[in-house]
Amino acid sequence: MRLSDIGEFGLIARFAPRFLERLPAGTVGIGDDCAVLPWTKDRRLLVTTDMLVEGVHFLRAAIPARDLGYKSLAVNLSDIAAMGGRLTAAFLSLGIPACVEVEWLDAFFRGIRDLAAAENVPLLGGDTTKSPGPLVINLAVLGAARRGRIKFRSGARPGDAVVVTGSLGDSAAGLRVVLEKRPRGRDEAALVRRHNRPRPHIPEGAWLAGRKAVTAMMDVSDGIDSDLRRIMERSDCGAAVNLDALPLSALLRRTARRYGWDERELAAAGGEDYCLLATVRRDASAETAAAFERAFGRPLVRIGTITAAGDGLRYFAGGRPAALRRRGFDHFTSKV
Repeated sequence: MRLSDIGEFGLIARFAPRFLERLPAGTVGIGDDCAVLPWTKDRRLLVTTDMLVEGVHFLRAAIPARDLGYKSLAVNLSDIAAMGGRLTAAFLSLGIPACVEVEWLDAFFRGIRDLAAAENVPLLGGDTTKSPGPLVINLAVLGAARRGRIKFRSGARPGDAVVVTGSLGDSAAGLRVVLEKRPRGRDEAALVRRHNRPRPHIPEGAWLAGRKAVTAMMDVSDGIDSDLRRIMERSDCGAAVNLDALPLSALLRRTARRYGWDERELAAAGGEDYCLLATVRRDASAETAAAFERAFGRPLVRIGTITAAGDGLRYFAGGRPAALRRRGFDHFTSKV
């Protein structure tokens, strides 16, 4: 059996149980966006780490160094947001090929500083080493959250509304512009920027964490098709998604029409939007959405419903069953 036969999440399922048997009291390990550790009487420490590998997560020739620095930090901050946490500190480790120019690294660190300063998260240390192959970037971020307010992937229940905090598909469209070497008009350049500089939804995550009606939450990194399945697995439930309800920006709609792209597929399976995916109790979903819009000036968009265990993930469009031609991203089975 090869790794490609079981995929990233199959691999995690093989080894994770052995490390979850005897965790200290109050500790939550593998299975959510962050690990959770006891800290103070009323607060918990959140820990997340992400690795970006040249040629897998980014093409160094296709992304400005400053944007890559920004994005490397942003994807980790998004995990803290997904647990409803506040940011505490960041640590950076780099595997650097000897051919990388110092000026490139200067710009890379400016990008990290751009976001670190904006979100008030200090970079406190890390490690550097020579890489004989690709550039490797690993960031670890610490956050804090009030006990009882942390949102896990395991709380969704049948009848809950499935909601997202932002538009979907812009990042995937930006990547497609890069990979297909499309001319960079205003729309194309804007989509590439959304791919290169995603905004982690930190205030939104903290707001949702304070609502008892929010039952589960995670960020949209691998696409709704993949990420919603993680909630389904942890919550032992199914889900139904209305493809017609996916929030698409006018920018995406225009560009998809121009090139004949399937905009709904980009939105459902593209990934790297780094907005938040959450479930909300049915009896409080309308009030939660209205309060969210008052707080942030944009809608909390309902895209589906949590259903019974065994239903799987089902898609609908125009009131009828529908299907996607591609799945959400998996590191060991997806083909870019």
